[in-house]
Amino acid sequence: MINLTNILLVIQIAVAIGLVVFVLLQQKGSGVGGVFGGESVVYRSRRGVERILHYATIACAILLCLISLYAVLLKTN
Repeated sequence: MINLTNILLVIQIAVAIGLVVFVLLQQKGSGVGGVFGGESVVYRSRRGVERILHYATIACAILLCLISLYAVLLKTN
């Protein structure tokens, strides 16, 4: 039987995995190019994919907190 708690659990796991992936794709001060072997010596502002990864990480973290809070509130009622 599929209920709301099971659906929230699956969504929570998927968002948590997404958050881990987004955090691992970011390297402090080196940008996305450093992930694939390139080097970046000069620190600069986020552009393009780096900015998308940054905002996606923030969105996933907020979404994970909201889903977790809702699951706890649902469990207590």
